[in-house]
Amino acid sequence: MTKPVLGILTLYLNDAGLLEERPVYQKMIAAGQKLGLHVIVFTPKDVDYQENMAYAHIYHTGSKTWSRKWTAIPSLIYDRCRIQRTVRFEQLQRFRKRYGHLNYLNRPLRNKWTIHRILSKDARFKSHLPGTRFIESVQDAIDMVRKHPLVYLKPINGTGGRGILRIERKADGSLLVQGREQSRRIIKPQQMRLSTLGSYLSDWRLKENRYIAQQGIQIKLGNGRVHDYRMLVQKNSEGVWEVTGCAGRVGAVGSITSNLHGGGHAATMGSLLQDWLRDEVSPDMVKAEAYKLGTGVAAYLEQCYGRLCELALDLAIDRKGRIWLLEVNPKPAREVFIQAGEKETYRKAVVRPIEYALWLYQQKRKTVGKDKLANVADTRSDLEDWGQWEEL
Repeated sequence: MTKPVLGILTLYLNDAGLLEERPVYQKMIAAGQKLGLHVIVFTPKDVDYQENMAYAHIYHTGSKTWSRKWTAIPSLIYDRCRIQRTVRFEQLQRFRKRYGHLNYLNRPLRNKWTIHRILSKDARFKSHLPGTRFIESVQDAIDMVRKHPLVYLKPINGTGGRGILRIERKADGSLLVQGREQSRRIIKPQQMRLSTLGSYLSDWRLKENRYIAQQGIQIKLGNGRVHDYRMLVQKNSEGVWEVTGCAGRVGAVGSITSNLHGGGHAATMGSLLQDWLRDEVSPDMVKAEAYKLGTGVAAYLEQCYGRLCELALDLAIDRKGRIWLLEVNPKPAREVFIQAGEKETYRKAVVRPIEYALWLYQQKRKTVGKDKLANVADTRSDLEDWGQWEEL
């Protein structure tokens, strides 16, 4: 019997066909080979919709080389596509519409504002959410600055710290405004009065670019750098949510965010908590509470949006040990664990989606075996009816 096939669905970063996470895919393909799962990589641009075939990227673990091959679109899909404002995202929308019936490990989540509203409906999570407001006009941002001494303005679909503004109200009433442009370039701190904030923000076109205003949490370390925590929650080999790991991120000098791509660096959660929390607060208890929050959020969002296999939660923890959920990322990177020196956590982070895919495949076989056929892969017609789980 041929191996079951998992298709990693991704997007090219440019018209030259650059794949962002190729080294990670290589590790996943190698893990799949050991577990008995054939893993291929393709993008919506590679699809022949007439023949239901994809011109896939194939990695050969022996020679450590890549090749291309036409193959049937597998029925098991691991979606790694991040939002782009390009024609490539339009191609993705077409693929999802045409092949929405396939078995996806993970379904798309909504934007930051929608996720905030969904989580606000559950009492377990509401106390962990900073005050947040969708910006309909500049006045909404000004009202948030009046209400909170620290406010972040974020695009609802932004990633990597792009396009974020930090507005801090000082004791004398003046404002300190700083941030990052869409290119991630740091905007130098500027001081202004509340009366001039509106004219400054008008250039950012907050409504047109769909921004939220979020209550800021004071998370500056003694050296003046901001920090937070990236928690990775994944399904394990039995389809159960677990926290794979949680690592700290420390922002670059002068940065308002902790993003690694913006010049930040990683550290272990334990070391950061030990230095950050007040003496009367137990790091172990805070960590345990954070882990409980992580698995609870993942299970709840899956209940709301359909099948998921992993999520990254960006957490802020204040000096009293209170945990704040800043963002939820459905397409998490894993490099934070390597940078924090947690090699085993990184290995698990890479392998777990493959283990979960195999578990999901086996569950599907059992279901089909009970409901339809004793052996669903014996004939071509059975295979097509099942959704082409295995490569033709």
